[in-house]
Amino acid sequence: MKLAVFAVVCACACAQEFGTTTIARIATGFRFTEGAAWSKDGYLIFSDTPNDRILKWAPGRNMPEVIRENDEGPVGNAFDAQGRLYTCESRARRVVRADHNGKIEVLAERWEGKRLNGPAGIAVSKSGHAYFTDPAFGSQEDRRELDFYGVYHIAPKGTVTLAARLASRPHGVAVSPNGRVLYVSMADDHAVRAYGLDHNGEASGERVLISGISGVPAGLSVDDSGNLYVAAKGIAIYSPEGRLLHTIPMNEQVSSAVFGDADMKSIFATARGTVYRLRPQEK
Repeated sequence: MKLAVFAVVCACACAQEFGTTTIARIATGFRFTEGAAWSKDGYLIFSDTPNDRILKWAPGRNMPEVIRENDEGPVGNAFDAQGRLYTCESRARRVVRADHNGKIEVLAERWEGKRLNGPAGIAVSKSGHAYFTDPAFGSQEDRRELDFYGVYHIAPKGTVTLAARLASRPHGVAVSPNGRVLYVSMADDHAVRAYGLDHNGEASGERVLISGISGVPAGLSVDDSGNLYVAAKGIAIYSPEGRLLHTIPMNEQVSSAVFGDADMKSIFATARGTVYRLRPQEK
């Protein structure tokens, strides 16, 4: 694949006080990209979902490299503090974790004896609590064994509990910087719900934080100030209270967005067959 790169400039007076943002295409030619995740070792991971691949891109390289193949529909990815990679495998209907040597461990694949619908989004808190969404998109709807859509909690010791039982489909998930709030994007409702998290990582107090989102909300990310970045029709940025601060327009529906680069000020976004790097320019 030959890498095509371009840049455009859009107005952006968002939460990080950007002046303008340069948008560059860093990788393209995929069928559908998802699950952007930044490693503390300085590289980006993302899924090429229909092609069953997970790829790695590092600054200074023209092309990403395939690090996993035959991954049965990888969607969301996330790293924990130890650098282990968590992945939602939608077609295998499970959540797995890979260690530094690439050894894969299955963390969740059933609830009360029934197979999961098709895990999509995943986030890991600083204290090691993982949360994943379990919607059912496309043909997954026809193969459902569960009569609900769920958000699940994987405790650091591996115990899986149901964090939320839902009638409509969740997609993205994120945890606030202080570990006290869980955010879930709702694809059908065009909304984001929030839950309080206790010291054991258990969720309660469901509330609608954001409604009326333009486009279908997918991946979520938070900055150090607790502002929420929603991948949808562009990237919409909200305060912790749910107030819209700014929208970064994109030409394609965005499926995920994550902070990266050495200073963690860039945003890497997956959108259809392309991965973009959004870089704030200094005022």
